[in-house]
Amino acid sequence: MAPKVVDKEQKRREIAISCKDLIFEVGIRKLTVAQAAKIAGIGKGTIYEYFENKYDIVFEIINISIEEYHQEFLKVIKNTKSTKEKIYYFFKFVLDDSDENMKQFNAYKDYLSIVLSDDNQLMKKYNDTCHIFFKEQLENVINEGIKSNELIPQAKNFIDGLLVFEKGLVLQKMTQENFDVSDVCKRFIDNLFDLIEVRDDK
Repeated sequence: MAPKVVDKEQKRREIAISCKDLIFEVGIRKLTVAQAAKIAGIGKGTIYEYFENKYDIVFEIINISIEEYHQEFLKVIKNTKSTKEKIYYFFKFVLDDSDENMKQFNAYKDYLSIVLSDDNQLMKKYNDTCHIFFKEQLENVINEGIKSNELIPQAKNFIDGLLVFEKGLVLQKMTQENFDVSDVCKRFIDNLFDLIEVRDDK
């Protein structure tokens, strides 16, 4: 009987998914490879067949989360008519206070603290990849708005500003007790669209 062929990419994914709740529970700093192996139901040595270290597990979980977000984002904006509504949805991560989203938000807070305090180059490199992904999504939304004559051509000049603003909202929500993220976000987007929307009186 031929030995069973293991799909390493699928197995890696399954191990990472099984560790997702564990990371939410103990945090990235306190996570150990031994804990990950136990929760995945495999030996510690087997973990190293699929991951270099615990951060590699975290990266895979983030990868999976981004894939899920990507699919959800595309699904939502497909049925969303206005560019403004699509931009609001781009800020869902920082605006959504549901229990499930707050788990991911707090995990990201833990992740970010490591990037800032440990000067982790692997994480910085990974952040570049994430930044490119989100910038591409914004570019698509803005360019579609321009093509449909909903936005003025100069709207694309605000893409980097929107990315920076979103990161600023995340940091303020993480560090301020009484920060009204929803109100600040709404006022910013309303003012921005006063500048970039095509209007009959312009």
